[in-house]
Amino acid sequence: MGSPQGSPGRGGLGLLVFLFLLLLSPARVLPQLCVWYGECGVASGDKRYNCAYDGPPIALPEDGYDLMQELCPGFFFSNVSTCCDVRQLQTLKNNLQLPLQFLSRCPSCFYNLINLFCELTCSPNQSDFLNVTSTIPYYDPISKENKSSITELQYFIGERFANAMYNACKDVEAPSSNVKALGLLCGKDVKDCNATNWIEYMFSKDNGQTPFSIIPVFSDVPVHGMNPMNNATKGCNESVDDLTGPCSCQDCSIVCGPKPQPPPSPTPWLLFGLDAVYIIMWISYMGFLLIFFALVFGVWCYRRRHFVSEYTPIDSNIAFSVNSNRDNGKITCGERLGERFENGLRMTFTSWGAFCVRNPRPVILFSVVFIAMCCSGFVYVKATTNPVDLWSAPSSQARKEKEYFDTHFGPFFRTEQLIIQAPNSRPDTYSPYPSGADVPFGPPLSKDILHQVLNLQDAIVNITASFDNETVMLKDICLAPLAPYNNNCTILSVLNYFQNSHSVLDHTIGDEFFVYADYHTHFLYCVRAPASLNDTSMLHDPCLGTFGGPVFPWLVLGGYDDDNYNNATALVITFPVNNYYNDSRKLMKALAWEKEFINFVKNYKNPNLTIAFSAERSIEDEINRESKSDIGTVLISYIVMFVYISIALGHIQSCRRLLEDSKISLGIAGILIVLSSVACSVGIFSYFGIPLTLIVIEVIPFLVLAIGVDNIFIIVQTLQRDERLQGETLDKQIGRVLGDVAPSMFLSSFSETVAFFLGTLSTMPAVRTFSLFAGMAVLIDFILQVTCFVSLLGLDIKRQERNRLDILCCIKSNEETSRGQHSESILFLFFKNLYSPYLLKDWMRPIVVAVFVGVLSFSTAVMHNVEIGLDQSLSMPDDSYVMDYFSQLSKYLHAGPPVYFVLEEGHNYTSLEGQNMVCGGMGCNNDSLVQQVFNAAEIGSYTRIGYAPSSWIDDYFDWVKPQSSCCRVYNTTGQFCNASVTDPSCTRCRPLTQEGKQRPQGKDFMTFLPMFLSDNPNPKCGKGGHAAYNSAVNFINNKSDVGATYFMTYHTVLKTSSDFIDAMKKARVIADNITETMGIKEKNYRVFPYSVFYVFYEQYLTIVHDAIFNLCISLGSIFLVTTVLLGFEVWAAVIVSITIAMIIINMFGVMWLWGISLNAVSLVNLVMSCGIAVEFCSHVTRAFTVSTKGSRVERAEEALSHMGSSVFSGITLTKFGGIVVLAFSKSQIFKIFYFRMYLAMVLLGATHGLIFLPVLLSYIGPSVNKAKTHAAQERTRGTERERLFYF
Repeated sequence: MGSPQGSPGRGGLGLLVFLFLLLLSPARVLPQLCVWYGECGVASGDKRYNCAYDGPPIALPEDGYDLMQELCPGFFFSNVSTCCDVRQLQTLKNNLQLPLQFLSRCPSCFYNLINLFCELTCSPNQSDFLNVTSTIPYYDPISKENKSSITELQYFIGERFANAMYNACKDVEAPSSNVKALGLLCGKDVKDCNATNWIEYMFSKDNGQTPFSIIPVFSDVPVHGMNPMNNATKGCNESVDDLTGPCSCQDCSIVCGPKPQPPPSPTPWLLFGLDAVYIIMWISYMGFLLIFFALVFGVWCYRRRHFVSEYTPIDSNIAFSVNSNRDNGKITCGERLGERFENGLRMTFTSWGAFCVRNPRPVILFSVVFIAMCCSGFVYVKATTNPVDLWSAPSSQARKEKEYFDTHFGPFFRTEQLIIQAPNSRPDTYSPYPSGADVPFGPPLSKDILHQVLNLQDAIVNITASFDNETVMLKDICLAPLAPYNNNCTILSVLNYFQNSHSVLDHTIGDEFFVYADYHTHFLYCVRAPASLNDTSMLHDPCLGTFGGPVFPWLVLGGYDDDNYNNATALVITFPVNNYYNDSRKLMKALAWEKEFINFVKNYKNPNLTIAFSAERSIEDEINRESKSDIGTVLISYIVMFVYISIALGHIQSCRRLLEDSKISLGIAGILIVLSSVACSVGIFSYFGIPLTLIVIEVIPFLVLAIGVDNIFIIVQTLQRDERLQGETLDKQIGRVLGDVAPSMFLSSFSETVAFFLGTLSTMPAVRTFSLFAGMAVLIDFILQVTCFVSLLGLDIKRQERNRLDILCCIKSNEETSRGQHSESILFLFFKNLYSPYLLKDWMRPIVVAVFVGVLSFSTAVMHNVEIGLDQSLSMPDDSYVMDYFSQLSKYLHAGPPVYFVLEEGHNYTSLEGQNMVCGGMGCNNDSLVQQVFNAAEIGSYTRIGYAPSSWIDDYFDWVKPQSSCCRVYNTTGQFCNASVTDPSCTRCRPLTQEGKQRPQGKDFMTFLPMFLSDNPNPKCGKGGHAAYNSAVNFINNKSDVGATYFMTYHTVLKTSSDFIDAMKKARVIADNITETMGIKEKNYRVFPYSVFYVFYEQYLTIVHDAIFNLCISLGSIFLVTTVLLGFEVWAAVIVSITIAMIIINMFGVMWLWGISLNAVSLVNLVMSCGIAVEFCSHVTRAFTVSTKGSRVERAEEALSHMGSSVFSGITLTKFGGIVVLAFSKSQIFKIFYFRMYLAMVLLGATHGLIFLPVLLSYIGPSVNKAKTHAAQERTRGTERERLFYF
C-alpha cells in the first residue's frame, strides 16, 4: 500500500525540478541576438537603411560612449555590447531632435519616448521583439561584401508601455504655438491622437523622417513567438532621477489635480419668479397710489364738509385752507432775506436793461469786440480725432499700461484685414490615399479659389503708394519679424501654408492612377502643426510661414465647426503693419499705403469672391466721412429751427403790419448771439491748447441753442405782453421787464454753468471736454443776451414804433401803430384760458401724479438693465463698407484679440526662484505666471482666455539644453552657431553633464538668452526664438539684464461690448492674482494684461460710477444755485431738483426701451439733459415763488400761464422741428444717440416742466413769501397795469 502512494510523490518532485531547470534554461541556452547592425544603402535623401544582421551584440567603439551615455544610458554597462554602431547612434540623435525640443520639457515623457527608440535601435535583445519582414540586397563598396538592407520590420510593443508613454506625453505644451506638442508630432489633431496612431505615425515611412517601414504590433502577451517590448515607464507625475522633478502642472494634468472650474454664475435676485426690482417697484407704486388717493379723497371730503375748495376765496375763519395763514403772522427773517435778494436782482437787471437800451451802439460794439477777441483763439484751434485721446484719460490705468507697452515693446501693429467668401463655389470632397474616410473641404478651399485668392494677395503686396515723392510698398511698412535675415512680410493667410506660391499649391505626388499627396494633404497637416518645417507627407513641404512664424488656423479660417478647419466657409487674410511710435513721417507712409489698399480692394472685381475688408484707418476715415455727410443734415436741422424762431418771435397784429411786426432780423441776431457764444467758448479754450472733439462740435450748438432761444422767447414775449406805463420811456420799460425775467434767466443759466463746470471733475475725456466747453458757452450766451440782445431788442422796438420794415429798416410804412400797447399771443391765451385751468382741476391733478409716478416707477425698475458699451458698428454710416466687415467679423472670426500678460521691469530671471515664479515647465511653481494663464485658458468660457500662453522662458530652457542641437557656439570666438551650420568648430553651449542639463542661472542665463532671441527656426531646431519672441523681451543695462517681458495668448471670440468689457475685467483679475501669488505686490513692479482694445473699453468699467457722480454733481449744483437765486427758497429748490431727477431717471427708462446703451456719448447727453431740464423747470418754479396769488393752485396756474407759453414755444417747438430732421441722418450714432435721446429729452422735459411740475407745485409748492407779497403790493399800489406774475 505504501509503495503506490510514494511513487507519485517522487514523480511530482522530479516534475518541479524539471520546470525550474526549464525556467532557467533560456538565460543560458538562448543567446542575445540582433536583427541589424550598421547602416547600408540610401533610402532617400540623407536617410539610410540599416544592415540586416542576426548575430550577437557587438562591443561599441569608445568614440560612441558619449553618445550612448547621452541617449541610452541604460545600455552603458560592461563592454557596452549593442546592436548599433556609432553612425546609427548619431542618426538616432538627429532623428530625436524635433521630439526632444518639444517633449523634453516633461522629462518622464521624453524618458519613455527615448526608451522606445533606444530599444528599437540598440537593444542587445532586438530579436525578442523585432521581426524583419522585408530586405533588399546591398553591395558594400567599402568592405566589398554583399549585405542586405532592411526595408520593413515589425516592432512588437507592449500595450501597457504604449499607453503609459502616451499618457505621460499627451498634456505637454508647445509654448510658442499655443497647442499641445503631440499636435506637432502625431500626424493628427490632438483630439484624435492616441497611443496607437501616435506610434504608428512615428514609424510610418510616409512621415518623411523614417527611412523604411516599421510596423508596430501592440500586445502585452507573446505573439507569433515574439515577446513585446514592455519596459518600465515613468508617469508624468514621477521623477526620472534625483536631479529632475515631475512634469509641471501645465504638461501633466494629474499633477494639477482636478481641472479648474469656473465659479457659479451669480444667482439672479428673484421674487415670485420675476426680477425682484420689478416686483419691489410694482408694490411700491401700488402702495403709493393707495396712500396718495386716500389722502386726496380725505382732503376732498374735508373740504366738502367745510364748503371749501382750492378755488374758493380764502378766509381766515375757515377751518382748512392751503394758504390760510397768508396774511397772518410776522414776516420771518428768511422771508425778508429772500425778498431783499430778489429785489436786489430785480433792481440790478432793471438798471442794466435800461442802460443797454439807452446806449445800444457802445454795448453792441463792446460785444462784437469781445466776440472777436475770443474768436481769435481759432488760430490755435486743434481737433482731436484720435480715438485714444477721445475715450481714455491720460491718467487712466489702461492708458498708462498702453504707454508702458508701446515704450518697451513697440506699439501694437496696425491691421489690414480681408474676409473672403466664395459664394459661387461648391464644397469639395477629398479622398485620402490609400484609405481613409472622405474629408469635406469648404467652398473657399478649392484649389481654383485658392489660386484666385493668392492672385489677390500678391496684388495687395504689390500695391504702390506715394508719400512726399517717395514710393511706399507693403514691404516698406510691414511687420517682418526676422529682418534683416528674412525680409518677408508677415501675412497671416492660409496661402502661407503653401509659402504664398502657386507652384507649391500645385505640388502633387502621384502617378497616372492615384494622387498620393496634394494640397489637401498639406493643408490637413499644417492646420494641426502650423510650426512644422516638414509636413512629413510625401510632399515634405514646410508649413511655417515665409516670415518665419507659424500661421494658426483659427486666425486665417472662418465659419468652421469645432476644430474641423477643412469645413471653413471663409478665408481671413491679415497684413500686420508697423505702427510707428513717435515717428510721424513713417506713420504717414503707412497711412498713405492704407489709403491705396482701401481704394484697391473697393475697386477689385472678381465674381467668384465676396470680400469684406478693413484697414487700420478705416474707422477714423468713415467717422470723418460720416461727419461731413451729416453736415447737411445738421445744417437743415438748424435752418428749420432758425426759420421757426425768426417767425415765432414776431407777434403779427394784422396782415397789413406783417413786415413791421415780424422779428426776423431780431431772431437772426439772437441766433447769431447763441452761435457766437459757442465760438467764443471754442476760441477761449483754444488759447489754452484744449482741443475740440466731435461731441463738442455736434452737441454744444444744440444745447446752447435750446437754452439761448428759450431766454430770447421769454424776454421778447414778456415785453410783447407788457403795457408801457404812463410817462414811461422805452428804456425804462425794457429795463423793468428785464428786471422781472432776467433773474429767472440768470437762475437757469448759472445753474447750468455751475453744473457743467463741475462736470469737468469727470475722468472721462469726452465728458470733461464737453462740460468745459458747454459751461463756458452757456455763461457767455447769458452775458451776451442781457447786453447785446437787449440793446438789439431796444433798436428793434424803436424800428417797429417808427413803422420801419423788418430787415429793410430803411423803408417806412404808412400803417399806424399804438406805442407801447401790449398784445397777447394765441399760445399765451391758450395756456392762460384753457390749458392751465384744465390741467389744475381737482380731478385732473391726481391722475397726472399717478401717471408720472407710474412712469418713474417703471423707469426705476428697468434702469439697471440698460446695456453698457458702444457697438463699434454704430459709429459707421449705413452705407459704409466697414459695416459689412463688422458683420462678417462677428460671423466668421474664431479667435479674439491677442492679449499680453506683461511682467514689468524689476523681476530677477537669473535666479531659480525668479524663474519658477514665471515659467510653466518642469520644476516651475504650480501658481507661476504661465501656469495661471494656462489654468485660465482651461475655463476660457468664463475667463475669456482662449489659449495657453506662448512662453519665451520655457522655450528658452528647451533650446539651451545640451541634449539639443539648438544652442551651439564657435569654440574659437564664442559667437553663436546656428543649428543648420555644419562646422566641426561648433560645440554645445553647455556641457553634457548633470550640471549642464540644469537650467542656466546667473551669468549663463544672460549669456545665451540673446542668442536664443536671434536664432531663426530651422529643420534642425524649431525652437529658435527670433520669430516668436523677438519683441517679447526688453533688455536693459546694455543687455546685461532682462527688463520688462510679456507672455502672449488670445482672448476667446468677443462680439458684443459686454464681451469686451468682461474680457478686460477677467484679464485684470488674473493679472492681479498672479502679482499677489508671485509675492511682488509690495515691490515696484507687477503683472498687468494689455490688449489693443482695453484703452477704449476701460471707461465702461467705471461708467456707472461716472454717470452717478456726474449726474449727482449736476443735481447738487443745481439745487444749491437754485436755492440761492430763488431767494433762499429751499423747498422750491428741492422740488426743482426732484423734477429734474425724475427726468433723468425716465431718460434711463427710454434708453432701455429704445435700446440705447450707456457710454460716453449717452452720458454727455444725460448731463446735457440736466441743463435742458433746468430750462423747463426753473422758469415755472420761479414764477410760482414770486406769485402773490392766494392759493397754491392759483399760483401754479399763474406761473404756468405766463411762463408755459414761452417755454413751450422757446424750447419744445424749436427743438422738435430740428430733432425730426436728425431722423433722416445716415449715421447710426445720430439716429440713436442724438435723434432718439434729444427727442426723449425734449418730450420728457416738456411733459415734466409743463404738466407734472405745476401739479406738484399746486400740492406741495412753497408757501407764499409774505415779504415778497408786501413788496409787490407797494410796487403796484396806485397802478392799474397788469404785472408779470401778478394778475
